[in-house]
Amino acid sequence: MTSVVLSLRFDDLTIGQRASLLRTVMAHDLTRFAEISGDGNPVHLSDHFAAKTRFGERIAHGMFTGSLISALIGTRLPGAGAIYLSQSFQFLAPVKIGDVVAASVEVAELIPERRRARLACECWVDATQVLAGDAWVSVPAERVEKSARRLAPAS
Repeated sequence: MTSVVLSLRFDDLTIGQRASLLRTVMAHDLTRFAEISGDGNPVHLSDHFAAKTRFGERIAHGMFTGSLISALIGTRLPGAGAIYLSQSFQFLAPVKIGDVVAASVEVAELIPERRRARLACECWVDATQVLAGDAWVSVPAERVEKSARRLAPAS
């Protein structure tokens, strides 16, 4: 299935503009992420191993949680055509299987002469912040309209 992906132009952005998404972390997400990334750390994949850690159970890869920020940048704010330039993350608390992660980005700074935007990034599970950081993106001068393959909905 395909859909039309729209983006925002640099001139469409304003300080304080936000986008967010929710994602329930499932065991199969961690397996698939490990396969794609090559990060087979047993704290993510083995119940037996993870039970002996300070977390007491399997936790999501930090970059799995970080990838939700990438999804927001590439699909919502600014959207298609944005170029991810840099990212800083602090992982503040573990994300566990079954957690619902609320990820958001907010325009924090704009540099018009270079069409750059700094986005404040955060992820929460209930009332606990699990990720904080900043991303710099290059934003197109014109809207990008592109037919894209729609991914299966996040569970």
